[in-house]
Amino acid sequence: MTKTELHQLAVDMVSKLLHRRTGQALSADRHWRIDTALETVLRHRGIRSSEDLIVLLTEPGDSGFKEELVEALLNNETYFYRDRQVFDHLAAEVLPAMAREKGASRRLTIWSAGCSTGQEPLTMAMILLDQGECWKGWDIDILATDVSGSAIATARRGVYSNFEIQRGLAVGQMLTHFEEGAAGWRASDRLREMIRFERRNLLEGPPSGAKFDLILCRNLLLYLDAGARRVACGTLQSALAPHGRLLLGGGETVLEHSEMFRPVKGGCGLYKLTGERLAEPARRTA
Repeated sequence: MTKTELHQLAVDMVSKLLHRRTGQALSADRHWRIDTALETVLRHRGIRSSEDLIVLLTEPGDSGFKEELVEALLNNETYFYRDRQVFDHLAAEVLPAMAREKGASRRLTIWSAGCSTGQEPLTMAMILLDQGECWKGWDIDILATDVSGSAIATARRGVYSNFEIQRGLAVGQMLTHFEEGAAGWRASDRLREMIRFERRNLLEGPPSGAKFDLILCRNLLLYLDAGARRVACGTLQSALAPHGRLLLGGGETVLEHSEMFRPVKGGCGLYKLTGERLAEPARRTA
């Protein structure tokens, strides 16, 4: 095989590895991302040719090297109050409505699916703390998950650089909810105690335990192919409480699976269950 053919074979193998592990599909016109994203990993490993990469990819077993490749290809872009109008709507309309609906149990459950390095669930925790008396005495549980082990490790630390902390936060919020230290800005104990961080693949089924009143799954479905989206939507449907809301990103929709969800009017990407519950989704294996 020529060098060009070997390179294309390596690229195809990496793309299939990413899809197998995460459900994320890289179309042929986006294969250019692979060379850029893997440059540091390959250099660190001393891999200088496509042939060397192919040999390592064909080795049996779940090697740490394959895990490194997948991690390098994941898009962990996020920031505090991303799409602020959405969080303003949650704070002004959705959460007060949930407080009324759940007043008898005084328990609120939230799942941030695809939480990346933690800014989204921390934003939700800040909103709830800032609403003060509304949630006093409530049992609030925020679960934050991501397929990326490195992203979850960063989220658990809760420490952000000057650049990261200023993306979306006003100075007052920084000083109220974070403490500046030598390593960066660390989320307060009150914030971090509200959130459980877990590594989880959305395609492997819903978390065990109680269903969620609010699920945030933003800018994740758009990376999945049609089959993986169907599995993911089944997971979200199974995890959502009958009265709950699902929040998607601005460029996403679940209307292709309209038997599961219906849009909330004026809801800024919010959906509710249709009421016609489907069978539990099949769990996807790696």
